[in-house]
Amino acid sequence: MSGVQLRNIVKRFGDVEVIHGIDLDIDHGEFCVFVGPSGCGKSTLLRMIAGLEETSGGQIDIGGDDVTHADAADRGVAMVFQTYALYPHMTVRENMGFGLKMTGHPKSEIAQKVDEAARILKLEPLLDRKPAALSGGQRQRVAIGRAIVRGPKVFLFDEPLSNLDAELRVEMRAEIARLHREIGATMIYVTHDQVEAMTMADKIVVLRGGHIEQVGAPMHLYEDPDNRFVAGFIGSPSMNFLQGTVTGGEVQIPGLRRSIATPVALPADGSEVTVGLRPEFLRIEAGGDLTVEMVEALGGVSYIHVTTAGGEKLIVEDRQKTPVKLGDKVGADFDPSQALFFDAKTELRLR
Repeated sequence: MSGVQLRNIVKRFGDVEVIHGIDLDIDHGEFCVFVGPSGCGKSTLLRMIAGLEETSGGQIDIGGDDVTHADAADRGVAMVFQTYALYPHMTVRENMGFGLKMTGHPKSEIAQKVDEAARILKLEPLLDRKPAALSGGQRQRVAIGRAIVRGPKVFLFDEPLSNLDAELRVEMRAEIARLHREIGATMIYVTHDQVEAMTMADKIVVLRGGHIEQVGAPMHLYEDPDNRFVAGFIGSPSMNFLQGTVTGGEVQIPGLRRSIATPVALPADGSEVTVGLRPEFLRIEAGGDLTVEMVEALGGVSYIHVTTAGGEKLIVEDRQKTPVKLGDKVGADFDPSQALFFDAKTELRLR
């Protein structure tokens, strides 16, 4: 078994603590994605698991073994970086087998493992090429193949698709997801792109400021966020947020000129709450005081950006090809059961 357990993990750089007592279980064979904004600690946490950063406190177990202070080479992990780090004078075959060659593995074993990795990654026609003759996506597959031949317990990916263009990113997402299905290994993947997280992960770990905000399956985080940060970070376009006020056990939403009842436990009358609405749950209506600021027409779907009279900005997903143009005055309706509510001060979800 090759699960990963983190217990009260802390990382300090001098007197500055950047990872604050993280606890996390990653099961054998899971595809776990660390996601969050720049500076949230996701790459630092991955490097601690890899043994490339010293752990200031807590314990890291891989496959049931305490590897907190073990050398990187002794942890049974293989890491794929954002940069391909291929040797330019070596062929694809030589690059993929170099690590095993340096550790004294027999040539026949190296050849067998390289051939198997090339089969999995569909690199057989490229084995005798050098990196300069490869595309960006092909180079990244070679870097992944170099990790595969080591037969690690855990694969670690640190934003491996950041250097690729949009089309290649989509292609490589599918490649990595297929690789995970085929070899069934535990994989931990770091990205700031929540679309990558949603499309690839079995489990998403949302990080902010060195803390875990929420852990769960992609659709669980999308449909049932614990706080405003997770609600706004997961989903593209992100959730809309409007100011609301509790009045008579209902929530008044001045921006939409609506008052709605809700079964959630609301604070006292006069309290401010934040109302969250996904773009797909809003509908454009004729007449109203919302101003159309921009229309993103993408073919089968359009995203209509509007501003309320009070200056709040909303995005409405439109699949009906509603005829609106810049400057139009429109209204917006929604199903109250789809609204989420957050405490305006703590930003925690009201349930």
